[in-house]
Formats: sequence, C-alpha cells, structure tokens
Amino acid sequence: MRKPIIVGNWKMNKTIAEAVAFIDAVDGVCHDGATYGVGAPFLALAESVKHANHLIVAAENCHFEDSGAFTGEVSVPMLEEIGVKWCIIGHSERREMFGDTDETVNKKAKRLIQAGITPIVCIGESEAQYDAGESEAVIRSQLSGSLADLCADCVKDIVIAYEPIWAIGTGKSASVEIAQQCCHIVRDQIEKMYGKEAAEAVRVQYGGSVKPENIVEYMAQPDIDGALIGGASLKVDSFTDIINKTK
Repeated sequence: MRKPIIVGNWKMNKTIAEAVAFIDAVDGVCHDGATYGVGAPFLALAESVKHANHLIVAAENCHFEDSGAFTGEVSVPMLEEIGVKWCIIGHSERREMFGDTDETVNKKAKRLIQAGITPIVCIGESEAQYDAGESEAVIRSQLSGSLADLCADCVKDIVIAYEPIWAIGTGKSASVEIAQQCCHIVRDQIEKMYGKEAAEAVRVQYGGSVKPENIVEYMAQPDIDGALIGGASLKVDSFTDIINKTK
C-alpha cells in the first residue's frame, strides 16, 4: 500500500521568517495518513528544517556537481549539511526558463540518490503538446530520459510529479479522468523500464491547480498517490484544509 504524499511547492515565495511562521502553524496539523511537506527557497531551507517535526522540507532544485564554477547554484553536499532529505527536480519552470533537460535531471536524480536524498521528479506536457495528442509520448520520453540507468530499488523510493504545464498557475486543472490516465501512463512506463515491483511501489503525484475543493477527487484515483501543490500551499488555511481533507 503506497502512502500518499502531498507537497507544497512555494517557488520563489516566502522569506525565512514567513517560512518558519508557516511551518510552525501547519506542522502540528499533520497526521500519519499521508506524508506532508513543503518545497522551500534555498535561503529558507535551513531554518525550515529546524522547525519541521512532521513536515518534510524539500529543496526546489540542486546542481549535479559537488562544487565548481557554477555561479548561483547549490550542490547536494550543501543540502546534506543542513539536513535536507528531499529535493524537487525537473519542474517545468526549471526546464522552460533555466535550461533543465532530461539529461541534467537524470544527473541530479543520480547524485541525490547517492546522497540519500529523495528526488521528486517533475514531468509534464505543454498545452500545444496536449492539444496535438502528444501527452503520452511526452510523458514516456521525459521519464525515459530523466530516470535512465537507475537501479530498480532506487526507483521504488523516488516520487514522480506529473504536472501538465497548461495547468500550472493557470487556474485550469486536468480533469480527474485525464489526471488518472496520465498517472497510469507514468506507472506503466516505470514498469517497462524497471519492472512491476518498482511500478507498484513508486509514488505518483498530480500537480496543476490542486486546491482544497478538488484534492479529494484526485486522491481517490488508483494511480494518483498525492499532489504537488502551488498556490494553495502558500496560505496556512488552504494547506491546512488540504491536510484535513486527506485524513
């Protein structure tokens, strides 16, 4: 039985003080029915980790090299030093704006796994690709590249976040049927790459305008194990509502 996992992705929001205030307000609401967490900006990570007893705290990106001439980047050893155990990689905003590719996401995944940090690997198609009927091909291609040459036991422990780009921050959300279909494709591709045991163990999130009003419907689907949440994770009330609705 896969344990649900719901993670808020704050993106470039919240100062250190704001992050700590949020965690202090929400941490005690968490329960054992699911894994709950937040992806925080780099500056807020260290203090967030200190204040989180039940919430997991994820970095929103990392570099695959341990050190070097990579101005503005943060390495996996830097995350290790402050106690970070989770990291979001391959988010569409990173892919579209900052040049992340399946190859670099794959390098990041390997380095994180080596360090014992769990990757949350994001994939998803654009609106043009969706309209052209290319969703399945894009999902399978991104997974093939991003998860290439990992061990099957490693894949069991990672999290995959399916986020259609056209549903991120737009107010649109994929229908429950589309989300389930695409998350099933994710699981099927994992089975093709790493076998049935890995496919049944890996946790798959849906992301894209998830909020308290629709979280229960998504979570009821057989291949959706949780959500990667944007805007609704920025406010204590809405994130608390999501936690209470997923008991």
